[in-house]
Order: sequence, then C-alpha cells, then structure tokens
Amino acid sequence: MRRSVVALVACEVVAFDLSIPAQVFGQEPELYEFAVCAPVAGVMPTETGFDVLVPHGLEALEGADTVVVPGIGERASPLPPEPLAALRAAAQRGARIASICTGAFVLAAAGLLDGRRATTHWQWAEVLARQFPAVDVDPAVLYVDDGDVLTSAGVAAGIDLCLHMVRRDHGPETANAIARRMVVAAHRDGGQAQFVERPLPPATGHGLAGTRAWMEERLAEQITVEQMARHAGYSPRSFARRFRAETGTTPLRWLIGHRVAEAQRLLEGTDLPIEDIAARAGFGSAVALRQHFARVVGTPPTAYRRAFRAA
Repeated sequence: MRRSVVALVACEVVAFDLSIPAQVFGQEPELYEFAVCAPVAGVMPTETGFDVLVPHGLEALEGADTVVVPGIGERASPLPPEPLAALRAAAQRGARIASICTGAFVLAAAGLLDGRRATTHWQWAEVLARQFPAVDVDPAVLYVDDGDVLTSAGVAAGIDLCLHMVRRDHGPETANAIARRMVVAAHRDGGQAQFVERPLPPATGHGLAGTRAWMEERLAEQITVEQMARHAGYSPRSFARRFRAETGTTPLRWLIGHRVAEAQRLLEGTDLPIEDIAARAGFGSAVALRQHFARVVGTPPTAYRRAFRAA
C-alpha cells in the first residue's frame, strides 16, 4: 500500500532533520509519495545558513497519511498559527503525526502532546518540559511511539524514528533494506538511551577537591565512605553533608557515576572482556557493572559497545 508522507517546514528548519524523511520516504516511490510543504510555498530559511525552496503550501497536508515535522531553529519563535492549525486538522482526521528533534515544540504548541509521553534532543528536553508542563517529557530515549503521535530525539535519532515508521507500515525487511541503502544501523530500539555525556553537577569550591581526585585515582578499589571521610579529615556524617553541598550528590553516587564513565571509555576504546572492564572500573563483577550501567546509561554494556563500534 502506497502511503503519503508530507514534511512540514513550519518556520526556520534544521536542514539535516528535513533531509531525514526525504531520504527514508522520498527515495521509495513505490512505497511512499513524499512532499514538503510550508505555510506558503516558496523560500524558507534553515538554521544552517542557507535557504530551501518548498514547493507546496499547507494544502499538501489535506491528504497526507503521515506528517513529519523536522526540528526548528532557535530563531523560529514565535511559531506562526497557520501550520499549528493545519497540524491539528490533520490529526483530527486521523493522520499520523511525527516530529524530529525540536519539531516536538511545534507539536506541543499545537496541543498534540498534551497528556502524552514525548521526547526531543536531550539539550532541549528541560525547556520543552518547562514551556509545556502538560507534556510528559522523557529526555533519555531515542524516540517515543504513542500510536498516532511519535517524537524523536535529536539528529540521527530521527533516522531511527523514520525507519521505525517504515517497519510499522511495511515490515522489518523493508526497513532493513532502506537502512542498508542509507548505511545506518537497521534497528535501534526507541527505549535505547541517547548516547550523550551526562556530567555530574559541577563541584563548587575547593574544600574536597583533593579527596575527589584521590577517589578518581582509586576507581578500581573498593573504597568506603569512611575511608573517603578519613582522607578528607571529617567524620563520615560531616563528610557526606559537605560532599553533597559541593557536588549536589552523595559520595557513592558520585563514585558510581565516574565508574560508569570509565566503563564507557573502556567499552568504546578497548576490546577488553566485560569482566575485565568491571574490575578496572571498580564494579567488582560483570553483574554489578551491567546493573549500574543500564541504570545510568539506559542500555546494557554490550549493546553500548556494539552501537559505538558500528558507528
């Protein structure tokens, strides 16, 4: 069954995000009829510094089976009302609505994410949640499939989302064939974590800087809070209180965060077995590494290594 997919350039657009549905859907004419529209046909700006020529106005949305909204630039505010009304009309007649990256702000402004779980680029997740408190923003995942409304994280996660929609429409073999053509991973689950650095809260002052450096040098050792406190010259209770005041977290959580970061470094840059990485990062066992790694990063160590090696 041939389906109609229309990319909506609501305002200043992220050029890479616009190219994703064009590559996934626009290169498969037997499966999809693909078009790009804007509030008014003509030249539209991108945040990358060049313009794009959009051939269709909002009337292109009237027969679309799927509407994809690419990310918008920082100069896109305020959003024009016409594309928001057109999006609401498309959703009301049963079209599938999807966004890539900051395109989620357009869906949220149209009211299509109220009461729904959604995601966007991790750098903009807090802003989306603050501006649209009715939206359940998940900053960690690659994409969210909420049935008739789908959202993706930033940049390459848009490819994962579009391939996921192809998989829904035409099955895994078709999606895998498109992925091979695009030379990308055939399938990354939507619940997979956005692979980004999540630094711990910055430390303030220099009071425990020496002890934190001492702790980093001993990630592989099983050091206790009592040993940390003794090194800093405090009682365990006073040390824990002062540590939280300087870092925003507890000593053990700080230590686990740095151990996970060390495990990430070893997974990305070495061929060491998981058991050896667990020992070098201070987790003691592969089981403990997997538990803490999955909780912090959102994916198992083996899947993390596989994804980075593929990239």
